[in-house]
Amino acid sequence: MGISFSLSSFWELLVSRWPELVTELFRHINMTTLALLISLAIGVPLGILITRNQTAAKIVIGIANVMQSIPSIALLSLAVCFLGIGTVPAILMVFVYAFLPILKNTYTGIMSVDPKNLEVARGMGLTRTRCLFLVELPIAAPFIMAGIRIAAVASVGTMTIAAFAGAKGLGWFINLGLNSLNVEMILLGAVPVSLLALLFDFIFAKLEQAVTSEGLLPNEQIQNLPKKVIRRRQVIAVGVCVALVVVAIGGNLVNKKSDKHLTVGASNFTEVYIVGNIYKELIEAKTDIQVDTTFGLASTSLEMTAMENGDIDMVVDYSGQVYLSVLGLPLNTNTDEVYEILSEKMRDDYNISVSAPLGYNNTYAMSVRPEIAEQYQLETLTDLMAVAPELRLGCTADFTQREDALPRLESTFHTKFGEVNALDVAVRYTAIDSGQVDVIDAFATDALLSKFDLVQLEDDASFFPPYYAVNFIRQECLDEYPELKEVLALLDGRISNEAMAAMNAEVDLEGRNAADVAHDFLVEEGLI
Repeated sequence: MGISFSLSSFWELLVSRWPELVTELFRHINMTTLALLISLAIGVPLGILITRNQTAAKIVIGIANVMQSIPSIALLSLAVCFLGIGTVPAILMVFVYAFLPILKNTYTGIMSVDPKNLEVARGMGLTRTRCLFLVELPIAAPFIMAGIRIAAVASVGTMTIAAFAGAKGLGWFINLGLNSLNVEMILLGAVPVSLLALLFDFIFAKLEQAVTSEGLLPNEQIQNLPKKVIRRRQVIAVGVCVALVVVAIGGNLVNKKSDKHLTVGASNFTEVYIVGNIYKELIEAKTDIQVDTTFGLASTSLEMTAMENGDIDMVVDYSGQVYLSVLGLPLNTNTDEVYEILSEKMRDDYNISVSAPLGYNNTYAMSVRPEIAEQYQLETLTDLMAVAPELRLGCTADFTQREDALPRLESTFHTKFGEVNALDVAVRYTAIDSGQVDVIDAFATDALLSKFDLVQLEDDASFFPPYYAVNFIRQECLDEYPELKEVLALLDGRISNEAMAAMNAEVDLEGRNAADVAHDFLVEEGLI
């Protein structure tokens, strides 16, 4: 029970995940440098421009301040709504956060130039443009480089949130670790992010030295370096800048897709990562179609939006979830009716084909600590609601709002919990383990139920609707690759609740890679 950390386990994880870590590290660097270069390309010229008009300066800097005040996750969500999933919204989000320090420091640096210096330059016959490049920018260089350093370090950290839009990067490992409460996995992403931020700060500190004239330094820092040394530093600085441009642009020129390809999406928890990988390997084994994955999408609504936009082609979700949240239909606990209506409306309204149920039903399972079950003699949902005013509920924010969840629980049983805490999926388990809450809204196949030795309460009132896993795929994709229909059908009814819970445990409790667990399942089932 509980959460622990082992250095040896971390080392084993690092070794086993090394190829994936390197891939995501370069992806992270690519997205970060691209966002930073865009910020530079816009922030520095705009910072120079607004020095010519104070009214414009107040307006532009004010707007930049407002944009940066928006929480990063909210900004990413807004970007996803308009730009779809993947790297583009992630880069836009980081651009917004990197833009302000570059803009503001450029403006401050130019404005700090002594007007007397400009008068002397103009007296020598320098044009306004030459004054800018020969006087203002050299003097402002320390300010500008300080802004770039701040932006670079902040960008590295902020880019970890890109994982929630399916862009992966180093935030992917942090996300995996949070889902399974695996400290080693969290550190596998967090440590490289910290080291990368320090590396960026070191690089830009050296660049700052190279572009700053010694005459602008305090007396104690002046070294009277030979011109040859100064020139060498400047050449290295140019080389580093070119390298950053190559990294930013070059990453988008590799990993070209084959002529026959599709993208499998998944939301943000272990179970769908496993099933997504099962479909990926099965399709690639049975056809010549290349399969890409976009995992970590924040919600069912985002998945469906991504399918409509063509960002992903197929995704595994749950019958009751899509029935209620996407189709917006009234609550229905009849399993067959839910599936029939869901299949028909997804086909007619969204041109999306729905597979037969995969077999497991990941419905809600209200769960408590053993001592709470014993203290209140809890065995069923009815027992729980009878003492709800005395208990503290820890649940997802979604559970507090959905028609089939807390609002209906309270209206059906005419009672309320003593306290309700909206928590992240994985945080619910740490909260109940530490005694901060008494009840959580677990899912039937959660591996963490056994890790924390929780007691699942029987739904004796048949309260919760069915949440059978089904596969959604764009009909255009099936029309383009008709061979997929037979391949996808191989998983219909194939995964039981017990099998899914066991696979979740292998990932969440034993720390195995979801792709490896998926491979073993396919082998054991004789599908590959």
